[in-house]
Amino acid sequence: MKLKKVNTDQTKGKRVLARVDFNVPIKNGRIGDDGRIVSHLEMIEALSGAGGRLTLVSHLGRPKGKTPELSLKPAAARLEELVKKPVAFVHDCIGDEVNAAISSLKDGDILLLENVRFYPEEEKNDPRFAKALALPHEMFVMDAFSAAHRAHASTRGVAGYLPSFAGPLICREVEILGAVRDDPRHPFALILGGAKVSDKIGVIENMLSKVDVLIIGGGMAFTFLAAQDLNIGRSLCEPDKIGFAKEMLKSAKDKGVKLFLPVDVAVANEASESAKRQIVPIDRIPDDQMGLDIGPESIKLFCQALTGIKTVLWNGPMGVFELPSFKDGTEAIAKKLSELMAEGALTVVGGGDTAAAVKAAGYERAVSHVSTGGGATLEFMEGKLLPGIEPLLEK
Repeated sequence: MKLKKVNTDQTKGKRVLARVDFNVPIKNGRIGDDGRIVSHLEMIEALSGAGGRLTLVSHLGRPKGKTPELSLKPAAARLEELVKKPVAFVHDCIGDEVNAAISSLKDGDILLLENVRFYPEEEKNDPRFAKALALPHEMFVMDAFSAAHRAHASTRGVAGYLPSFAGPLICREVEILGAVRDDPRHPFALILGGAKVSDKIGVIENMLSKVDVLIIGGGMAFTFLAAQDLNIGRSLCEPDKIGFAKEMLKSAKDKGVKLFLPVDVAVANEASESAKRQIVPIDRIPDDQMGLDIGPESIKLFCQALTGIKTVLWNGPMGVFELPSFKDGTEAIAKKLSELMAEGALTVVGGGDTAAAVKAAGYERAVSHVSTGGGATLEFMEGKLLPGIEPLLEK
């Protein structure tokens, strides 16, 4: 997959619209985690430094109309601190006020528009709205990989009205995830966790014939355990996916894939900080308890299964890592991936909760790549051509 990369030498004096993802946690006007803003600094500094007249557009949350607490103004203030130069902000994303602000930009200036989801036309990919976004600009740079699986006005629609190019973040994501999906070094291990089997069906179906080792933990493991007729107590389960789990267990065996499920789990009667935790074998989960993390024997088993692996893709935590009592499994896998990277393996962490877990465990810089995408990463690994990437392909 070859993308049309933005050439900064051709951006001087040009009015450039760039799609970023500044969907950051904001509370009382303060940003809790600026990681997504930081991820776009390479593109922002390169285009601004080359003399581009840069307009940034992003969404924030799921507003219903113009919601003041979901304004991107705090993101403009934080970006200004990071780039150490003024960042203008306008309280809209289309219209006369926006057009006037864009017209007044000088070479190297940066402008951030208001939350594009304040308009319902954004998520509908309304062509008139997309044209209004695009109209004041001369080129479009798509750098928001995490939003590339959405066919929205600011991710796909504007590309129909402007010459469109890929930013460095999206290029890096496609290069690394593409290498894992299409040409991994073997042995190759896929680690899946998180809550639902239904979120990972496409990934399992697309990757099962490519992997040597498949490790399943987290809440989704209990659907696979139920498929083996084990009592899982009150653990999370998707009854309508038990049939799929049975098929995948058989398919993995037929393909010679080494599949590992938990052999013990940390259980409690509820997912809370005050819950009493105990470790039980997988076939002895009490009826009134729920599995909330993999146990110590499962940690040993999974880490042993990863020994000597050359490529790893991990998507989904091993337990409720947000609670101290149920973070051991997730932290152990993160530590093992850091050891594998030190040995020369390519270790890739899918975005969303897994990225948050790795960061919370302190291993964000100890793995090869932490994807900025959540749903986008999953859909990419399913083999789909993401709508926000399609217009960026070299013809």
